[in-house]
Amino acid sequence: MRQPTNPSFDIAHLGHVEMLTDRFDESLDFFTRVYGLKLSGMDETSAYLRAWDDYEYCTLKLTRSDTTGVAHIGYRAASPEALERRVAIIEASGYKVHGWTEGDLSHGRAFRFEDPFGHVFEIYYETRWYEPQDDAEKAALKNTASAFTGAAPRRLDHLNLLSSDVAEFRRFMETCLGARVTEYIQLDNGRIGGCWFTVNNKTYDLACTEEHGGGKARLHHVTYATDQREDILRAADIFLQNGVHIETGPHKHAIQGTFFLYVWEPAGNRVELANAGARLILAPDWQPVCWTEDDRNKGQAWGLKTIESFHTHGTPPVKD
Repeated sequence: MRQPTNPSFDIAHLGHVEMLTDRFDESLDFFTRVYGLKLSGMDETSAYLRAWDDYEYCTLKLTRSDTTGVAHIGYRAASPEALERRVAIIEASGYKVHGWTEGDLSHGRAFRFEDPFGHVFEIYYETRWYEPQDDAEKAALKNTASAFTGAAPRRLDHLNLLSSDVAEFRRFMETCLGARVTEYIQLDNGRIGGCWFTVNNKTYDLACTEEHGGGKARLHHVTYATDQREDILRAADIFLQNGVHIETGPHKHAIQGTFFLYVWEPAGNRVELANAGARLILAPDWQPVCWTEDDRNKGQAWGLKTIESFHTHGTPPVKD
């Protein structure tokens, strides 16, 4: 009899990503005017952004910096009690702990910790729900958070981090966040080439793939979800019209089956639009799907070969 593999559910969902940019004004223009996120507010260093149906005040915190990449990844706990349970587990785990912060414009106190590769995570419960700031932002339908513009992604979906040891990163995610693996890549040399993690019934909210550029604590991409595939086809034209670098797609991934489009925002951070359809992981005893190196060499679902920059480009760039 199969044993349950479902996560602890102490963690509700991926809450937000703090992205660094050394071209703040251009990045902010891209994310609001072209990509279609909403500006909830700003402080001295950051813009707080969200997609049109994200319930939280912020799902992408865009921060001025002299570099690019990810500053931290935030997960919302399922309850105050769940937050305390997870903190106790993390403190006993042996992984690096940063401790409690007071939060920011978008959420209350948060507990920060770090994976073995330099990525900083935080978990929090108290959050600020988004409220429309003017009539133009109010949705026509009461069950929709706000109106939309630009490429109009609906919600934050996932992010992909890079690490030199995906198996060790897997131990970190399973230990600290109670996550489970839904799909993974098994390389011929015995290493794990990539893992896709979930903390709920989504197919995944975080992926980790091998670092091929010799960098540390790097970001591969951040992804927002669209309602349907046609939204991504329209977005490709919007990006083309605005001179945005389209890296690859539109096409369908073999792993996870998502319809995708990857672009680089002005500072060089990779951003994806994706549509997973109605796919969820509902089985409590789900067994991870294994993709071999031979599978991956066949390309994406319909045969599109993965371009070289997809394996080498991450942020911040590796200095020579």
